[in-house]
Amino acid sequence: MSDTPSVTPDQIPVTVLTGYLGSGKTTLLNRILSEDHGKRYAVIVNEFGEIGIDNDLIVESDEEIYEMNNGCVCCTVRGDLVRVVEGLTRRKGRFDAIIVETTGLADPVPVAQTFFMDEDVRSKTQLDAVIALVDAKHLPLRLKDSREAEDQIAFADVVLLNKTDLVTPDELAAVEATVRAINPYAVIHRTERAGIDLKRVLGQGAFDLKRVLDADPEFLTEAEHVHDETCGPDCGHDHDHGHHHHHGDGHDHSGHDHAGHDHGHHHHGKVAELHDVTVTSVSLRGATLDPKKFFPWIQALTQEQGPNILRLKGIIAFEDDPERYVVQGVHMIVEGDHQRPWRDDEKRESRLVFIGRNLDSDELSAEFEACSARQRADA
Repeated sequence: MSDTPSVTPDQIPVTVLTGYLGSGKTTLLNRILSEDHGKRYAVIVNEFGEIGIDNDLIVESDEEIYEMNNGCVCCTVRGDLVRVVEGLTRRKGRFDAIIVETTGLADPVPVAQTFFMDEDVRSKTQLDAVIALVDAKHLPLRLKDSREAEDQIAFADVVLLNKTDLVTPDELAAVEATVRAINPYAVIHRTERAGIDLKRVLGQGAFDLKRVLDADPEFLTEAEHVHDETCGPDCGHDHDHGHHHHHGDGHDHSGHDHAGHDHGHHHHGKVAELHDVTVTSVSLRGATLDPKKFFPWIQALTQEQGPNILRLKGIIAFEDDPERYVVQGVHMIVEGDHQRPWRDDEKRESRLVFIGRNLDSDELSAEFEACSARQRADA
């Protein structure tokens, strides 16, 4: 077991899901929300981009979803996340635990500090674990161009080495050795599509504050410093937070018993000031699209510009298609599938978000518009 005190009846356990863009965080979250484990979760989702997509990628469930559309870690941790968590602690009894899914560009350290920087939050919550998902295929590239990818692994209690089906055994062994070199203490699980027995990653009491302080004695001091620098009205960042969603009807789940692990953290450096400033997002919105135009375009685009596309995700409304189509991709790998029928009370529109480097917003917008079903009708 860790040296962090066990959760008291008055405290709500919190799990932080971290991992770089496209590593599989939402896939794991969907497993947590849909599998039969008898727990109720409040979920906080933090996005990077102007258009919220991640909440729509989460499965229909009876859980309460709180969406914060802001990829800037400093703003989120210093204000919005604290306010959302404080609000959740006043709703005790409606859920058993809290899950925070961070943006793929987030340093998990300030997220973890959130649960120590405010006395009310600290007394009513207990950080259970920081879980990092790692894309086995693209990790070598990520470590070359992103400090966040390394920070996420370094601070994790549990690492899911995901997408193992996309690499050879030798490549997998090399990637796992790299992860172990970055973080000698984390428990590592190999997964495909984030598939794992959830009792191996949830309710473990894996976060060990003593080990964190041994590695970084200023961890709690930094938390207080962050708390003192809450962004004000002139911070220069866009804020669009606190959207609350409640999904679906109730489910009946059976429970599991959870065992603990004893391991620590390797943490290097101070809190990241901002995410990688070379990464930008392009958010597109339109009406129904022509699938005969969209699929050739998205395939050609990812093949030509794949190295610069760190993540793409979208909800697409196709002409004469009664179901929402979900498309997701990382670099040159794109996949999609129908999600569910469009509801009568929701607008049938297409939303697509690209996150990457050297993205041409005007060009992407024009090409996206050219896929419109209206374009064919007007021709």
